[in-house]
Amino acid sequence: MIWRTSRRTFDLGERGVIMGILNVTPDSFSDGGNYIDTETAVAHALQMVEEGAEIVDVGGESTRPGAAEVSSVEEIRRVIPVIKMLRGRSETAISIDTSKAEVARAALEAGAEIINDVTALTGDPSMAAVAAQSKAGVVLMHMQGTPRSMQKDPRYDDVVIEVKDYLASRLLAARKAGIEEERIAIDPGIGFGKTPAHNWALIRELGVFARSGRPVLLGVSRKSLLKGMAGDDTARRDAATAALTAIGRSKGARIFRVHEIAGNLAALRTAEQVDRRTPVQ
Repeated sequence: MIWRTSRRTFDLGERGVIMGILNVTPDSFSDGGNYIDTETAVAHALQMVEEGAEIVDVGGESTRPGAAEVSSVEEIRRVIPVIKMLRGRSETAISIDTSKAEVARAALEAGAEIINDVTALTGDPSMAAVAAQSKAGVVLMHMQGTPRSMQKDPRYDDVVIEVKDYLASRLLAARKAGIEEERIAIDPGIGFGKTPAHNWALIRELGVFARSGRPVLLGVSRKSLLKGMAGDDTARRDAATAALTAIGRSKGARIFRVHEIAGNLAALRTAEQVDRRTPVQ
């Protein structure tokens, strides 16, 4: 399974990748305010790369439930210095977590190579063209509603079928817009307009999304669905996240967007070892 960006090719057939989360925001749910300073943000990114992250996902607007909207100008102010400095210090893949075409374009020019769009290219009518022209890798995510409204009363007749069909329609739309299929990954959007029951159903049925033939991104890191098992303690939520990384890999996911790198990478490689016919000694 191949996933191409404007700078490299990931072969995800047998080996998944860790995407490290870098929020340069004051209000993200887990680490808001920790990495507003550019030097601090880049130092954290480089630490994640050293620990095994192959992608750093830089975001300048929180998408937690109820988060306030941020202008393109402010989002660019937050993310571009970080992307430029990180690109100057590392060859790792950089993803821009945005739904705004203006932000994506600036980030790609600064050195990013992946667009991670929680609106699956529907939030800005220019986004598909930016992705197509740049040859960037793209992540299409499902979300019911917007970050401001998504958790008010999410409803589905069958969440797995509805999310699957939505992502299939967005994949087709992206291809019609000129984005090659090998550049596209999909994300069922755990926590984005879903109840806990919806989230667990999607995790149990990740194989449905893997059968699309495109890489599946799993983003569960430290999310509220883990509270029942791990409470509010960050270390315990990281352990629960690593468990879901291993389970997700066994169900077909290939990209794992997480805050904590080392434990999730170990969980991922352990799960892959189970499937390997010639185990690494």
